[in-house]
Amino acid sequence: MGEPHTNMSFTKNKIQNIYGTPFVEGNNVKLLWKDKELFHNILDYVNKARELICLEFYIFRNDETGNELAEILKQKASEGVKVYILYDHFGSFGTSTNFWKDLKQSGIQIRASHPLKWTSPFQYVHRDHKKLIIIDGISAFTGGLNIANEYRGYHRSMKKAGWRDTGIFLEGPIAKTLLDTFIKSWEIWGGITFYSNMEVKPETGGLPVLPIFASTAKGRRNMRKILYYSINQSQKSIYLTTAYFTPSRRMIQVLENAVARGVDVKLLLPGRSDVPAAYYAGRASYTKLLKAGIDIYNYQGEILHAKTAVFDEMWSVIGSANLDFQSLRINDEGNVGIIDKTFGKQMIKVFNEDLEKAEKINLDKWLKRPFLEKARENFFAIFRRRL
Repeated sequence: MGEPHTNMSFTKNKIQNIYGTPFVEGNNVKLLWKDKELFHNILDYVNKARELICLEFYIFRNDETGNELAEILKQKASEGVKVYILYDHFGSFGTSTNFWKDLKQSGIQIRASHPLKWTSPFQYVHRDHKKLIIIDGISAFTGGLNIANEYRGYHRSMKKAGWRDTGIFLEGPIAKTLLDTFIKSWEIWGGITFYSNMEVKPETGGLPVLPIFASTAKGRRNMRKILYYSINQSQKSIYLTTAYFTPSRRMIQVLENAVARGVDVKLLLPGRSDVPAAYYAGRASYTKLLKAGIDIYNYQGEILHAKTAVFDEMWSVIGSANLDFQSLRINDEGNVGIIDKTFGKQMIKVFNEDLEKAEKINLDKWLKRPFLEKARENFFAIFRRRL
């Protein structure tokens, strides 16, 4: 067999010109998607830090998982490592004040993003949904998971799998770029300015990584721009995995257009959700998508929380952004894009593994679902921009 067709729309130059930010060359990447290895790697990397640890999370709970990480962070701070935590006020609302106070007393710098202001309460809808860890300016983690028991699969009384999530570890110059991104967010939320003089050399044979981090209206616009470009330029396949799916009319249209030009479009969506309202609002779009020839799979078992995309088996995106109004229009989000056929094949392999645990939605059977289900979907679809 000959070499597979290469889509010339998915080159570094084309993508970075569309997005407006250059790729960062020479990085080692490691895809993580099994619950145990995700947290094993996080705790291991944090333990190895020598100078600097930066964490930015939507949810950081003071449960067993959060407390275990907190103990490591306090130990590192006692060793002279500088530790910075930026957490989202809404996402971490249930985390106790004493937990943060204890960390601060250990010498850890802490700030909350998007705090509630009674003078402008409607601004509280904005959230820092990023998940980011940077170690010494030379390695970084990003992806979909938060710091909490459900993502790790921690349960006191029984063995249970964590939520199905995907993360990526990065080593190389991209870590320095993401550190600069973190510092900007840190300063915005009142953190004292700090700098890193860390020099990171590109790895020979390393991969180019595009930082797709959005914290402004322009950043979110560019994130949507690259998403729609990727869908519109795909020639062979589009495989999307997302935890919360409430597509706009435009999103539905571009996916329909992709099928019409012969692209294999598959959506992997949750079979159940921690946010039932968003779950039902998303299902209101199934009929139109199925009739257009889009394959929809509902993941069975643990809750699906991953946010990934792979286009034509060569252009992949992993991160925190869902395919919903909140992520694409309101939140601060963090993703990375990688152009590489070998990495793309790994993404396809993981996607196909997930499909083995998923149920494919049959159109005829779907149309015969109970009236109450349809009514529930249509009701919550009214509020899809608020979920």
